[in-house]
Amino acid sequence: MSGQSLNAAVADAAARLGRAGIEDCRAEARLLVCEAVGIDRSVLLGHGERPLDRAAAERLHTMLEARCRRLPMAQVIGRRGFWEHDFAVTADTLTPRPETELLVEAALARADGARALRLLDLGTGTGCLLLSLLDAWPHAWGLGIDRSAAALAVAAENMDRLGLRARCALVQANWCDPLGGDFDVVVSNPPYIPAAEIDGLAPEVSEHEPRLALDGGVDGLDPYRLLFPRLATLLAPGGIALFEHGAGQGAALAELSRALGIVVLARLHDLAGHDRCIVLGAPHGDSL
Repeated sequence: MSGQSLNAAVADAAARLGRAGIEDCRAEARLLVCEAVGIDRSVLLGHGERPLDRAAAERLHTMLEARCRRLPMAQVIGRRGFWEHDFAVTADTLTPRPETELLVEAALARADGARALRLLDLGTGTGCLLLSLLDAWPHAWGLGIDRSAAALAVAAENMDRLGLRARCALVQANWCDPLGGDFDVVVSNPPYIPAAEIDGLAPEVSEHEPRLALDGGVDGLDPYRLLFPRLATLLAPGGIALFEHGAGQGAALAELSRALGIVVLARLHDLAGHDRCIVLGAPHGDSL
């Protein structure tokens, strides 16, 4: 590829990605060429005849090899945009997804960010939920919990890059471990894919994302059965909890919430129209 134009490199990369079964191969090829050269898309569009030097060609080759093995793009380039920032991503973390931004949007709309809020993120992964909210709420303090030490290392990298270490703590723990309460906002994107369905997902997910972050048990609801009963001791009076869930799971989670005396404040849909987030209030309490 060295010496060929950027446009030619894009065409060759797109053809190779297409042969690997990647659908949006042209857009992905442009992204990889830009990443390899260190330019943004506007430079590529305006200077497509610029030659690809040897170092960039080698970087592009390495990234193409990885993407053709169906590594998620976020793992190939090492980051993913979420809300207002890029977050480091590795094979030890779930790739942040656009639908998860719904939890950030809902939390910002429902909680008083002028207060010194206490936040809890259960299964923090990259930290994208917790850190996005802390960045938006300068008086807040947050705690991120995850079972995976490797995932917490990624979250710590993201925390430091955003300058949030003074207002954030990251702890390796299981959801069943004792944990103090009085949190104003609890957020979580727990595993919710039924175990038998994981192997049928795209290889980017089934083969390259951590199963710990995917497997929700037989029906996908096991994490909620563990977490919802704990809200009575985790939420401060007037606190709210926001959980992402899979399409079609909202009704069952609302029923579980009501059986536990938890107030269902809202059920929210993502941009595709899928029931995606349930917002809960402290048992027998009011929202912020």
